[in-house]
Amino acid sequence: MGKTIVPMWKCELAVVTVICAAFVACSAAPAAQPSPTRGPTTSPISAPTATAAGSSGIKYVAIGASDTVGVGANDPAKGSWPALVAARLPAGSPPYTNLGVAGSLTLQAVSQQLPGAIAQRPNVISVWLAVNDLNATIEPASFAESLRQIVDGLVQKTGATIFVVNVPDLRAVPVYSGVDKARLLAGIQAYNDAIAAIAARNADRVKVVDLFTGSAALVSTGTVSQDGFHPSDEGYQLIADRFANSMRANGVPLRS
Repeated sequence: MGKTIVPMWKCELAVVTVICAAFVACSAAPAAQPSPTRGPTTSPISAPTATAAGSSGIKYVAIGASDTVGVGANDPAKGSWPALVAARLPAGSPPYTNLGVAGSLTLQAVSQQLPGAIAQRPNVISVWLAVNDLNATIEPASFAESLRQIVDGLVQKTGATIFVVNVPDLRAVPVYSGVDKARLLAGIQAYNDAIAAIAARNADRVKVVDLFTGSAALVSTGTVSQDGFHPSDEGYQLIADRFANSMRANGVPLRS
């Protein structure tokens, strides 16, 4: 029986997976024990559709992994990029809900985060799930199928505008220093192509927040935390600014 040949980029990123797991293990909370800001993660997927934003403000829900949780910030509860975005919601908005789970893969978020997001009846949803899949060498097609399930579920079961984040250019991030840069870039581009294609299927509701273009500022020495992987406080501020700009451009009335 012949040997299975594993692509070189998978072997190299597998090393990164082991490194990243050390950071995640220290910060990840079990999915069954959500933080106080999270909604119930076991709510039925048939939860009522969201209503349009009105005098009660905007209900914002964040789906994601450790970057959504705020790992790397001095105070993750206040310094994560979703928290920084939520601080700009219009007056009268209810508290935002952060469903992020450190270490989450996109497939895991289908069952662990999607139902809870639908149950919140949000007006605005952010989804950032990709980097852990990339590190775990999950094929772009498999990643895309899981992301499609999340986006389609949100489109069908909520009335929210959905902001999906792509993958920054990670080549300058310290934890990837030993990875072949050309192969890493090819993997990032394949994921970002999948994200763009999924968003294009419902372009009126699903918007891509582009972190790849102009990534240099996001992966500089000052914007990556001491673990060499997650954003620092400065990095989270830059990411929140990207989100805020995209949200405003698509009709979300955030404050300055």
